[in-house]
Amino acid sequence: MYELFKGLGAWLVSGEQWAGPDGIGQRLAEHLQYSLLATLVAAAIALPIGLLIGHTGRGAFLAINLSSFGRALPTVGLVVLVFLVSGLSMWPVYIALVALAVPSVVTNTYAGMTAVDPEVRDAARGQGMRWHQVLLQVELPLALPLIMTGLRLALIQVVATATIAAYVSFGGLGRYVFDGLAQRDLVQVLGGAVLVAVVAVVLDLALSALQRVLFRNRPTEQVQEQAR
Repeated sequence: MYELFKGLGAWLVSGEQWAGPDGIGQRLAEHLQYSLLATLVAAAIALPIGLLIGHTGRGAFLAINLSSFGRALPTVGLVVLVFLVSGLSMWPVYIALVALAVPSVVTNTYAGMTAVDPEVRDAARGQGMRWHQVLLQVELPLALPLIMTGLRLALIQVVATATIAAYVSFGGLGRYVFDGLAQRDLVQVLGGAVLVAVVAVVLDLALSALQRVLFRNRPTEQVQEQAR
């Protein structure tokens, strides 16, 4: 075990390991590209759904059950299925990652919208606001903390799962895991797993800090009072 971790340390700090098209820097950039793009697409799909359901109160049962179904989908199985249909491309990976990210965003967006005080909505309507004004100027600002939590959870899940890109011969940090398994190189496998974990933890801490900075001077009670 000592030799394994010693080899891991040497592998991580090696200059050769960080340079070149197969280096850690390049693989990290690929991994972040897959993860961020998939999360952005998932947000573009899930946010309008969550906002609409939360605002109207309609379709909540269907959306929550679809979200639960999305969480239960085997990611690798979905990659293989899309791969068989579309052939060798990044489409299977992106579809699987988007399907993984959508449930968290829909669920947290809906939860944030339903947590808005009904009296605040009524007060906004009483002031003559139209439905889209109530949604964008009252409900959305109040729901934003939970929405951001959903986006953060989705991104971390996607980062942890984006290793599947290597399963269909593409890049990312998963390349070290799959190549290491094929070569029976435990140091490389452990190195890839450690790098993915570090990236996920760093992103989680960074986004949590961003949430605290954005909302520390805007307590819920103050926003609700302004809406009234």
